[in-house]
Formats: sequence, C-alpha cells, structure tokens
Amino acid sequence: MRLPVNRSLPLIALVLLSACGGGSPKSIAPPPPANGPAADYPMVLGQPFTVEGVTYTPADTWNYDTVGRAALGGEGGSAITGAHRTLPLPSYVEVTSIETGKTILVRLERRGPMTAGGLVELSPGAAAQLGIAGRSDAPIRLRRVNPPEADRAPLRMGQPAPARLDTPKSLLTVLQRKLDLQEGRPAAAAVTPEPQPAPQPVAAPAPKPEPKPAKGKPKAAPKPQPARAATTPPVAVAPVPKADAKAAPKPASAGGLVVQIGAYSSEERAKAAAARTGGQVQPVGKLWRVRSGPFPDRAAADAALAKVRAAGYTDARIQRGG
Repeated sequence: MRLPVNRSLPLIALVLLSACGGGSPKSIAPPPPANGPAADYPMVLGQPFTVEGVTYTPADTWNYDTVGRAALGGEGGSAITGAHRTLPLPSYVEVTSIETGKTILVRLERRGPMTAGGLVELSPGAAAQLGIAGRSDAPIRLRRVNPPEADRAPLRMGQPAPARLDTPKSLLTVLQRKLDLQEGRPAAAAVTPEPQPAPQPVAAPAPKPEPKPAKGKPKAAPKPQPARAATTPPVAVAPVPKADAKAAPKPASAGGLVVQIGAYSSEERAKAAAARTGGQVQPVGKLWRVRSGPFPDRAAADAALAKVRAAGYTDARIQRGG
C-alpha cells in the first residue's frame, strides 16, 4: 500500500530550522573604536629604540618646550597628527612656525622621525595648516600642552582644532636666536654704515662786471677796491673706522663637521659638559658653546654624536663647522 506524500513538509522544516537558529550564521561586526575622551587613555610610552645609532627613551615630560626643525611624513593624510621620538602617545603639542608665528595644535600618534634630524614629523594635513607644505626643514617651536576636550575632539576625528593665537614677533626673535645657538650659528653681526662721501668745495662767486661809462662827459676812474679774498668752506672728512684691536678668535672647529653638544649661560656648566663628552668650550656672546670635532666625514661625526647622546646630551646634533 502506497502512502500519500505530504508536499508541505519541506516548507515546515525550513520554518522550524529558521526558528531554531539554523541556516548561515550571522556575522557580528566589531565595536567601533572609542572616539571620546577615553581614546586618549591610557597614554603609551613603549620601550627604548635606536635610530641611526642613537638610542631614544620615551618619557612622560610635561614641561617639554624646545626648538628645532619639522620633518614631513606621508602618514596621517589630511588629519592634524604628528610623530615624536619620546613623548607619550597620544599627547598634544603646539607647533609654532618661527618664521611666521602661526601656531597649530597637533595630536602625536606615532613614533618618529625614523631618520636623523627633525624634531617632529608632521602629517601632510598638519604641514598644510602650519603653512610649511613641501618643506622638510622649517624652523619650529614644539611645546607640550594639555588642551580642553573641545580642542581634542576635532583632532581625534581628523579635523583641525580651533585656531590658536599667533606668536608675537618679539618672542619669535628670541626663539630664532635660541635655534641659531643650538645649531651653532653665531648671532648676526651689527651692520656698520658706509662712510658718506666728503662734500665738494663751493666755488666763490665771480665778481660783477663794472658798468661802462656813458658817452659825453668823461667819468672819473673809480678808486680801486681791495680784492676780497674768496672763502672756501672747510672740507668735511669722513671718520675712518678704527680696526678692532681684539679680533674675534677663529673657532677651533672651523670647517668640516662638528657635534654641537649645547650652549650654556654658565662657563662652569659648559666646562663640565666638555669634560664628560671630550668637547671644546667656545665663548659666543654671553653664552658658552660646547662642541666636538671637526670630523673628516659623516661616519666619524655620526659615531661621535652617538657617544655624546649616550652620555645624556640627547639634544646634540651634527653641524657644519664655522
């Protein structure tokens, strides 16, 4: 005996399977990353690392405020971000162009620069906002700050923070002088005005011609007048500048490559730094500059720089002697 076929069973089975959670599994999307204040914590320092023979140790330095030059990187796109070798990640800094005074707020998110030179590496968006796009050595001031949440939030979302006040010109002059001393350049010499040419003597006026006598009655000859001596004004002589009796001594590191260890307001501190690093002390204005060298090539200068920074002078850098 043949049993009747119930054609509704497959449909009922599919309904029961779906109700029991059968079928293809549903994908679970990961939670979105935090974008509120929690995204700034915890701050990460990380382990020491080495770049071109120099070891950098990250540290949570709140009073970080120094001058240097900005490097340009390709990471970050249009976001206002940067890379630093030692400050915590993330942290916030004000970057000021020493040339224009423009100041922007930047969120540090990466380690870098990973090549010698450059105090901070800016994203293309940060470089464009600061007005130094396309440059890799713009002079800047870098200062760590603790901005309010209203300034942090736009940076976390890839947008620029509200505009900062421009740095006054008087402070830019001080920052430029600090950078010059740090990089081993002497202060600009005073400009001596060129001597003016001596005034030319003025010729005495020619005597007026005597009037001709009228026709008819002869006129008595006039009595001869004593000739008036022509007066010539004194000729002004431009002062000749005296040669400086004490010519500035030529620095021992003139020419070649040198390692700029630091500049100090105290001669004792400068001598102590020179004793620890094997450098030389040179007076520059009111400061005492410590250098080592000169070195014949870049390899020798890099080796000396590594030793100086290993001794604790992490701001040391290689300069052209002069």
